[in-house]
Amino acid sequence: MKVEVDVPKCVASGQCVLISPEVFDQRDDDGMVILLDASPPENEHTGVRESAMVCPAAAIRVTES
Repeated sequence: MKVEVDVPKCVASGQCVLISPEVFDQRDDDGMVILLDASPPENEHTGVRESAMVCPAAAIRVTES
């Protein structure tokens, strides 16, 4: 799995961080997404997929590999 984020699209809702805190974080100053792991381990895949689905800005892209 490969994960990409489109930071300019992010609306800082933080749903990704709540669901998958090992893969996503937020910047302190504006709450925008920070990608911590672009190739997360398999045990994080379900949370990453859910994060992408619930992102209100569709700022998370997941590619299965």
